Amino acid sequence: MIELFRIGHFSIYLFGVTIVLGMLAGLIIMLKEAKRKELNLDQMMNLTIYSIIAGMLGARIFYVLVFNLDFYLQNPIKVFALRDGGLSIQGGLIFSILFAIFYTRKKNMHFWKAADAFAPGIILGQAIGRVGCDVFGVPMKEVYPWGVLVNGQLLHPTQIYEALLNFALFLYLWKRRGRAKYNGEIFVHYIIGFSIIRAIVEIFRVNPLVFANITVAHVTSLIIIVTTLLISRTIKEKNLISVSNVSQETVSIPFVEYLVIFSMTIAGVWFYYFIH
Repeated sequence: MIELFRIGHFSIYLFGVTIVLGMLAGLIIMLKEAKRKELNLDQMMNLTIYSIIAGMLGARIFYVLVFNLDFYLQNPIKVFALRDGGLSIQGGLIFSILFAIFYTRKKNMHFWKAADAFAPGIILGQAIGRVGCDVFGVPMKEVYPWGVLVNGQLLHPTQIYEALLNFALFLYLWKRRGRAKYNGEIFVHYIIGFSIIRAIVEIFRVNPLVFANITVAHVTSLIIIVTTLLISRTIKEKNLISVSNVSQETVSIPFVEYLVIFSMTIAGVWFYYFIH
């Protein structure tokens, strides 16, 4: 990982900084949406904090169990060596969602309304955080100008591939939120959209193979997509979501918001190539 500076014996890494910046940006978006949906902001803040903790634990547990179990069985103490890397965004999402379901039921909150408020902020945070990631892709077969030279090899910049696709998904969700036909629709679109993005980016990365060129992340993405579609269908069929409670107000995006999103995207790309 790229070390930015040190404070005593503690190193501050680029990836950690971009993750924190992503969380802050996502929090701002979530609070904006929660206020529009008239959700309890204190409860939403508590849910955010606890879900982040659950997500971090889940990301590590999922990575250890699914991506590199043999290594950690032989080196169990390395499970706690987070500075060496090893987090799975898909595992983090699964654990944080399961916790959110538990918490919203306990606090008598509307899970799907809360999930819709979270969705745009989550993907924006992922887009910003991914810029600082140091997991590059496979070597390029052809010389493309956007490749990144690492240890004498021109590699696919998978971090920027995913960041750009995440920014695009954020823009889609941000525009879509005022036209949702049922509570939970924005979250469903986020889960499916990000799973597709993860599967696309996986083509250019190296991860454990299940068969042929299909990796663990591909299989996980497929399972998540199918499960999400089934849950979405079940919710609508059983009328567990009241369509009448969905806000039908027209939500327009001011030009300044487009400008901010575009500027963040360009700044992220510039910083990525500057730092590498």
